[in-house]
Amino acid sequence: MAVPKLVVAGLVAATALAGCVEDTGSTASSGAPTAAQQSCLRDVSRTTGNPDVVVLGSEFSEAGTLVRVGVGPDRAPWQCIAYRDGTTAGIQSLVDEGFL
Repeated sequence: MAVPKLVVAGLVAATALAGCVEDTGSTASSGAPTAAQQSCLRDVSRTTGNPDVVVLGSEFSEAGTLVRVGVGPDRAPWQCIAYRDGTTAGIQSLVDEGFL
């Protein structure tokens, strides 16, 4: 029995797209933080004055990597954009934007 061309095309497309998915898990499950994640951890820690920071997840983009950071024992969510040169921008709380 021949496999329909549409099914084969769908499998090829799914296989090609599988390489585009990025793991956004925490550093505990994905190993050491990337350079972008380290930059955001450093700068969120400086901004909040709290050294207790962990990566909650990240989304890579050529323009800049969006990193979600948990701060303190309750892991209050913050976000940051990290660039290839080690700089960051857009550091903000995702809970209380008016706090700072």
